[in-house]
Amino acid sequence: MSLINKWLPTIVAVLRFKVLNFGLFMNATLKYLAGITGPSGYGSKSTAEQITQDCMGVLPCNLTAIVTGATSGIGAETARVLAKRGVTIIIPARDLRKAARVKECLLKENPAADIILLEIDLSSFASIQRFCSEFLSLGLPLHILINNAGKYSQKLEFSEDKIENTFATNYLGHFLLTEMLLGKMVETAAETGIQGRIVNVSSVIHNWVKRNNFCFCKMLSPKSYNGTRAYAQSKLANILHAKELSRQLKARKANVTINAVHPGIVKTGIIREYKGFITDSLFFMASKFLKSTSQGAATTCYIALSPQMARVSGKYFADCNESRCSALANNEIEAHKLWKQTKALIHRRLLQPAG
Repeated sequence: MSLINKWLPTIVAVLRFKVLNFGLFMNATLKYLAGITGPSGYGSKSTAEQITQDCMGVLPCNLTAIVTGATSGIGAETARVLAKRGVTIIIPARDLRKAARVKECLLKENPAADIILLEIDLSSFASIQRFCSEFLSLGLPLHILINNAGKYSQKLEFSEDKIENTFATNYLGHFLLTEMLLGKMVETAAETGIQGRIVNVSSVIHNWVKRNNFCFCKMLSPKSYNGTRAYAQSKLANILHAKELSRQLKARKANVTINAVHPGIVKTGIIREYKGFITDSLFFMASKFLKSTSQGAATTCYIALSPQMARVSGKYFADCNESRCSALANNEIEAHKLWKQTKALIHRRLLQPAG
């Protein structure tokens, strides 16, 4: 009896916590399904078109944005909507023919759009260096950097730098791209007075990653591979990158912000890669939770253009409102550690002689 009395308060507390969490989950789910707006005035049903239209009265002229992964899905919609609002769009693409088709569609809708295509392979450090050199040689300003491209692979693959391809593309590639363009963004912001904005497109799936599964060396070259785990780890790294870089930018008093976003679940190329263990019947059951492409691009466009986002940095957003990320994603020590490890890796690799 004494044992029961000893543990009863703990059991009751745990049950209360579970019930409370379930209640919060149900409340959030109902809010999502109903499209109820949050403090920003937007919600899960808001579209990129709507958000950018609301920004038109206060939108600075002659903005330039780089949007990775803009040849399909959320990235293509982001590029389309930003171009429609007069933003010069740089589309980095591995497949320039595919990018040319996207450009053709954008110009058909908006003949005045300014679209520039440049080649890049985000899994290759050398390719990223070439892209940045080519972009900087154009002499353009850079106001917005949207790190949107994402890769999911069911099988273990390695980049030309001999790094697991999902981590190389989703995280390391965007880290290096941001590092190489950051000076231009800080310079542009100082010269124009227009705040620079970086958006890291992450995912709610980052919540799946536990501390003991987040080891830098193992993510570079895993001995056992799981595609979903690798994708989740890369998305957690995107948030930690935003947190640490935000801290550094604030310390420098640079007029550039960086935030991470969960776009929502959209049936894009990434989702189609799950074929084989996420079935069509599951998609049918989950259809009420799937966003349209325009809804999926909404949060990215909100962070990139909304005046409400002035001076907001180092945060995580979903449905155009600040949201809670995992405790691990909020860990400042972990964010700084990852940044140092990444910088050291890239420094070593870039100094290595070719061949």
